[in-house]
Formats: sequence, structure tokens, C-alpha cells
Amino acid sequence: MRHQTAFGAAAVAVGLAVAMSAPAAGATTPTAPAAPAKPDPRTVAAASADRLVAAKPAAFRKAPKDKIVRTGVTSGLRGLQYVEYQRTYDGLPVYGGDFVVTTNATGGVLSTSVGQTQKLDVGTKATVTPAQATATSRAKVDTVDSASSPRLTVLAEGTGRLVYETVVSGHQKKAETKLHVLVDAKTGKVVKTWDEVRDAADDQSYYHGTVDLSTAATSMTDPARPGHQCGGQGGTAYTGTDSAWGNGSGTNLETACVDVLYAVQKEWDMLGAWLGRNGTNGSGRGFPSRVGLSDVNAYWNGSYTNFGHNQAGTRQATSVDVVGHENGHAVFTNTPGGDSGGNGNEKGGMNESAGDIFGALTEHYINEPANLDPPDYLVGEEVDLVGSGPIRNMYNPSALGDPNCYSSSIPSTEVHSAAGPQNHWFYLLAEGSNPTNGNPTSPTCNNSTVTGIGIQKAGQIFMGGLNRKVTNWSHARARIETVNAALALFPNSATECNAVKAAWSAVSVPAQSGEAACGTQGPDFSLTLNPSSGSAQAGGTATATVSTATTSGSAQQIALSATSSPSGPTATFSPSTVTSGQSATMTVNVPAGTPDGTYRLTVLADGASVDRTATYTLTVGTSQPGTVFSDDFETNQGWTTNPGGTDTATTGQWQRGTPAPTSYSGTNLQLAAAGGSYDLVTGAAAGTDAGTYDVDGGATSVQSPAISLPSGTLTLSLSWYLAHLDNSGTDDYLRVRVVGTSGSSTVLNQTGAASIRAGAWQTATYDLSAYAGQSVRIVVDAADAGTGSLVEGGIDNVRITKS
Repeated sequence: MRHQTAFGAAAVAVGLAVAMSAPAAGATTPTAPAAPAKPDPRTVAAASADRLVAAKPAAFRKAPKDKIVRTGVTSGLRGLQYVEYQRTYDGLPVYGGDFVVTTNATGGVLSTSVGQTQKLDVGTKATVTPAQATATSRAKVDTVDSASSPRLTVLAEGTGRLVYETVVSGHQKKAETKLHVLVDAKTGKVVKTWDEVRDAADDQSYYHGTVDLSTAATSMTDPARPGHQCGGQGGTAYTGTDSAWGNGSGTNLETACVDVLYAVQKEWDMLGAWLGRNGTNGSGRGFPSRVGLSDVNAYWNGSYTNFGHNQAGTRQATSVDVVGHENGHAVFTNTPGGDSGGNGNEKGGMNESAGDIFGALTEHYINEPANLDPPDYLVGEEVDLVGSGPIRNMYNPSALGDPNCYSSSIPSTEVHSAAGPQNHWFYLLAEGSNPTNGNPTSPTCNNSTVTGIGIQKAGQIFMGGLNRKVTNWSHARARIETVNAALALFPNSATECNAVKAAWSAVSVPAQSGEAACGTQGPDFSLTLNPSSGSAQAGGTATATVSTATTSGSAQQIALSATSSPSGPTATFSPSTVTSGQSATMTVNVPAGTPDGTYRLTVLADGASVDRTATYTLTVGTSQPGTVFSDDFETNQGWTTNPGGTDTATTGQWQRGTPAPTSYSGTNLQLAAAGGSYDLVTGAAAGTDAGTYDVDGGATSVQSPAISLPSGTLTLSLSWYLAHLDNSGTDDYLRVRVVGTSGSSTVLNQTGAASIRAGAWQTATYDLSAYAGQSVRIVVDAADAGTGSLVEGGIDNVRITKS
């Protein structure tokens, strides 16, 4: 976030620049051309997943009033990419309408995780007032400190339910709570609740002796792991005259912070080295921690972790497994589907289990000797929280009164106890039912014998499942997605997949409908179109060759199909099914009466083990005057953010969205769309103040789909605005370029200045005739590239016409 009075470090604007020195006299050695930049796998995955969503709307339960919005791409182990989506219905957010598309490193779609079971079809007019919803929500909390304004939302339950969501912060029986309450907007009844606060029940640490922490010179902040720090209940990091922390006492709070930071740093390292995750939040950041909580407890509240003490008051609740547990909640929260929702307490129990699993993984990664905190599958045994040793047992949950096996009663079981079945599954997957490495035996619910695959592989599969998580998470859904994770992570082996299935069956989670078969998922193929664009008159046709090639493993059967956006043209294939390595002819049929314009056909190659997509751009009516290309951004026509993978902006990245207008002291900054609801905007959200989601940290870019231009006189027009405060400078800018096969041209170049510039929609036009007959793309760049400043920009109503 950039404010008028707070300036960030300068950043270099993104661009293509080549620095060359003049050769010495007589020199004849030619300079080798630079190798082309390797595509960012996240960009490749996003484009591939977007095309799949366009090609298979039924698979994602897309209703006519739905808008699908890609919200992020998370990179995982072995090049796997997890592309996350949310949806709105009739302009309202949909709770439970999220889904995940998993691709390999080259964009091949491996699987999809969709929790929604039906298309939405629900009225969006409330009969309950927001004030009534607020009163009902506040009544769910004993002591209320604050309550958010109710937000009208569609709950993806059956064909949909209209609800108000209110967040009530306060205390339940003296424990902190941040309770989300969903109230039916037609009946006023509470439909669902969930709490963001998740509880667990040369530096001197208490649990690890003398350790070497990564901290700043005089502050308990971690410069190597952004976001992680430790201090007291006020929220600020402890400081000192040097970087030697703690005295080793069980009651000293600085020592408690040594224990916390040591465990956090090891967990961060484990996430990267073992599981391929970039930091606690998956994007290279972590969360602060607090110690000195006056409670026999520890918790994660969605923003920070907080640690109390044991019942005897002799030590702090900061052992590796407890710290790993609470930060494990942070991982669970920051994977797709978040930590909300589910069936009763079922997802909450899986969240508690996730904390236990990450605690066990961290203990095993550190692998301390028996006199410190050795690796095991018990939770909290070193803390002795209430004077009776561990609080949970993963290899035999029933030893402490928790269920070993899944049953229909789990959704109504208290969340910590409901952690039992998944904890038991993880132990069986990692160690087996009769380990030979000194770990204890583990009973199975079906009297089977399970062979473990090792804790590192088990952790990778568990993390792969979390990366596919959706709001409506359950043990049955987790079985499906951990099977998919095993297939993707170990594509040439069935051992891991079979172990996953055996471990789930051993805790009474049976095989599910649609569950993938174990085998080897090695085969892959490529898909190309030649040409990738064409033109036709209404009533005519265009053709292209669809080529496939086997890129790994054996050849596989591929079914070909295509969808058009906007609708109109259709495609047939001869043959319609090929074996990878073969080709087919695609014939695009343009019905009589089809309006002139540009159509994007998404070609889907549905393989046995992986799906591939490609785009064919069709221009209809090239010989007549009229619109060649038009985008008012009310539908997704395939603009790509960060197409070169070199953007540096940390916030305010270009996106197609519904802007939330912002202003500063009466100066309009982010504007509503120039027409309709959507435009291209530098961060659509408003945040807590005008500078929350503006462009920060450098440059952001967005690129149009390929546009085939006909011959003739062509004109580009678009609506635009650039807004900034007087902390801007000439390094800040908004630029629009046209890039074709013969070069590029700058359509618009607006720079910042040390003055206030209010946002105002304007129109730019440009003669594109020089690009007639070429395939071009429109590229839009914006930057906060000097000292930190408040910069906003928008683009709307892009149109190319032929006269």
C-alpha cells in the first residue's frame, strides 16, 4: 500500500532493453542472440485453465448468471500448478462456488476439483433486512466487540440460497472469536457459522537448548522470511541491544519467542524443501506471532498466531508441534477453499488435523535427539498442557478418546476430536499399520494391513490435496484429491496412489464415485493449430489442421471438440478422435446471419490422462466495413496479466473486474467502469483506504488475445484514465501499445507528475491501417516505478473498426 506520506523503494519499470557496447576496432566475433525467456509456468497454467473453463462450462456448473473469475495460481512440487477460481451470481459473491484446475508444468490439465454440485438458479431479492441479519448474527457471540456490515451472498447449496454474511468479533466464554454467520435472507434463520480463530488447544530456547535464529540485529523479526516476527500481546516484535535472545527459562517470554521463531523457521524450510511451497502463505510471506497469552491455549485467528502456557504455569505452549500446528492452520487458510464452510465440523476437524500433520512434518524435518523434542506422532506432549501428557495421538486417536475411523457422526463431533480420522490416515500413509522403523503399530478400521510410503512422500501428497481444496471440503473430497495428487506427483508409479487409497479405506473413507484409478499417469501430448487464425463470411467456412504429438510415455486416445465465444460459429473434426501423434482437420462453420466480428474458438483435446487446449481466432465479415474486434469486458475474452512473466508490481496488478471506486480528500482515483460493470483495472478492490490496492512496487502489464486484422482502413479506439496524487513522478505511467508481426506502436503514453490528477474517463484513437492483414495484440502497461506513489488506471470499451 502506498500513502501520500509513506514512500517505498524505487523499482525498475518492466520493458525490453538490450545494453550493448561498441566492438573494438577490427573485432569480427558476432554476438550470440540472447536465448528467449522461458515462459512462466504460472502464466502457461492460467491460460490453459482459462481455456478449459471456456471449453467445458458444464463441468464447472456454470449458470447463465455466473461470472467466473480467476483469483490466483499457486506453484507446487515438480512443476505442478494450481489455478484457483471464484464465481459471482447475478453480481453477488458465491460462497462455495470456487474450484481448482491442476496443470503440469507445460499447461496440460491433470484434474479439476469442483465442490459445487448443481447450477445456481436462485432469486437475489432479500426479504430480511440487513439490520435483522446483524441482530441475529450478534446474538451468536457472548461478548461482541464489533460486527461487519452484512454482505448479501449466494450460498452454493443445491440450486443456491440467498444469505447475509456477517463477521462478529468478540469473545465466547472468554475465548477470542471471529465468527462468520450466514443468515438466510428470506427466512432470517442462521444457516451456517464458522470461526476464524483456530486453537490447539546464540539464542536460548526452552525446548531446544541453544539455537541460532535468523533475526534482525536488535529486533525479533526474521529478515529471511518476510512477515514472521515475535513479540508480546501488543503485536510489536521484541527488541534488544543485540541479537542474543532469551535465557532458557520456561516462564521467560523472550525465550518463548526463541522457541516460536525456531519452529516457524524450520517449518518454513520444510515447506520449501519437502513440499515445494513458497513460504507459509504460498507466496513468500508468513505471519506474526505473539506470546504471553493469559490462557492455557494457543490459537491462529486468521492474522497471527498466539501462544499461552500450560496449566501448571511452568512452560509456554511453544513446542515445535504446537507452533507447527498453529502455522499449519495458516497454511490451510491460505490454500484454495480457505478454512471456512464444510459439512458441520467436518472441515474444521480436517483443519485441526492439518495443524497436527504440519507439526509432525516439522518435527521430523528437524529430527532432534530424544533429550530435546524428537519426532513423533503425538501432539503437545512436551508442553504437557493440562498435566496429562499429549492432547492428541495420530497413530491411535482412540487412545485419547478421539475417533480412529470416519463415520456419519464426524460432522457433529467437536473439531479437535474430529481431527482423528485424517490424523490416523496420515500416519498409516506415512508409516503403515506395522512399521519396522521403531514407530508404534496402528490399528485399522477394516482390519487391513497398510504399508507406509514415508513421511516426506505422505506430506507431499497431503499438500497436493490441500492445493486442490475447495470450500465444501470433506473426507470424501480429500480422498479423491489426494489420489489425484499421488498420480500427479508420482506419475510413473502406482505404489503411492494405492497406498493413499488403502490408508483412506483403513479409516473407513471408502472409494468415491469418479475417483481416478491407480496406474501410471506418465503419458502426455502437445496440441497445435495451423493456422491459429482465419477469416470467413457469414454462411462460409474456415479450416485448420489440428496436430498432436506424444511428448512422454505412450500414445493415448484424444477426443476433439470446440466451443466459440461469443457463440455462433461451430467446429467439426475429421476424424473427431485421434491417437496422439496423429492429426485432424477442423472445419469451422459460420451460420448465415452471424454478425461480423472476432470469435475465439477454444479447441479441447480431451486425452486419457491429460487435457490440452488451443485457441483459434476467427474474423467474420472481413470484406465488409464494421467492427473487427470489440471488448467491453463484460465477458472474459482472454486478456492475460503478466504475459511475459516479468511484472514487478506487488499490488494493483491489472485484472478484469468490477472496480470499487476510491477517492482521497475529494479526488477521484479508481473509477467505476466506463460502461457496464467490468473493465480492465489496476486492482479492483477498494481496501481500507485509497492506497490499499493501487499499483505498488513496479510495473504491471496485461495483453489481449491475438486479433486477426483484415485489409483496409482500420481504427482502434478505447476509453482510459490515469489518476495519481502529488507524490507521483514521471517514472509512473500508463501506456497502451499495439504489437504485430512487423513491430509495435505506442497508442497512448501518459506519465505521472508531482501534482494531483483526478481520474476521468477519456477516449483515445489510433490508425491501425499499417497492421492490416496481421495478427496483433494490444498490450497495456502501468507502473509505480519511482518513489512510492498512489497510482490507479483503467481501460474500457476497446474497439477496432474497419471503414
